[in-house]
Amino acid sequence: MPITLYDAFVPTCLQQLGAVANLLDKAEAHCEAEGWAPARIINARLAPDMFDFAYQVKSCHTHSAYAIDRVKSGTFEPERSEPPQDFAGLKAKIADAIAKLRAIDPVEMEALIGADAEFRYRDWHMPFTAENFLLSFSQPNFQFHAASTYAILRMLGVKVGKMDYLGAMRMKEA
Repeated sequence: MPITLYDAFVPTCLQQLGAVANLLDKAEAHCEAEGWAPARIINARLAPDMFDFAYQVKSCHTHSAYAIDRVKSGTFEPERSEPPQDFAGLKAKIADAIAKLRAIDPVEMEALIGADAEFRYRDWHMPFTAENFLLSFSQPNFQFHAASTYAILRMLGVKVGKMDYLGAMRMKEA
């Protein structure tokens, strides 16, 4: 049986979003335990030319729930609002993505296959099909931002490990 677009995209996003929600809990607990201002994590970056932790978390929303919403419209433009600057706002962003993904009808998602989906950023336009946009643009970007979220916490000494990054894996049922 072939895998559906829904199965190729949504469950992995939900798995990682759950992991990112857990990472946010651990980051907030670390700040409380160490007496750090939340901004120490929220504004941290892996390199001077990379976006900060808050942007990485926001981008997990952008390349999951927002991406599907935009593919339905036929055009994806990067979401340009500033990311939340506190843990509550970041957690709300992830919770919103999870809720929106859980509400997606798999049949509606399959109906997107073959539809035009254009990426636009300033004067740059890239034509895709809906499935190729989600699987070759949004999904790798989503994974990059989830991994960057994790890496920033590791760099700062927050006690997180690989299982925190992986989240709740989808195991074979007995």
